[in-house]
Amino acid sequence: QVQLVESGGGLVQPGGSLRLSCAASGFIFRLNTMGWYRQAPGKQREWVATITSGGTTNYADSVKGRFTISRDNAKKTLSLQMGSLKPEDTAVYSCRYSTWWGQGTQVTVSS
Repeated sequence: QVQLVESGGGLVQPGGSLRLSCAASGFIFRLNTMGWYRQAPGKQREWVATITSGGTTNYADSVKGRFTISRDNAKKTLSLQMGSLKPEDTAVYSCRYSTWWGQGTQVTVSS
């Protein structure tokens, strides 16, 4: 059974940093592309970043240069290091594997 469990969200001031984690189980983590997505209130879910099994990364233009996606295959964990956070980064962040989604973790950027 595939499980994706996010953690690390919270309230942070503009300009601050936060690190999200996604613990994966139920599939061969190291062989699969993983992604982070987010959904702000009243908006559609949007793609944030992906990382392939080989470590190739891609980012949405809105987060490029500020966010870093990474993976630890030994720990079956996906991470998202977020920096220079802006109020518009406020959203529920979810990790994704194929058609499976985690429950999400809330990130709020506010002073």
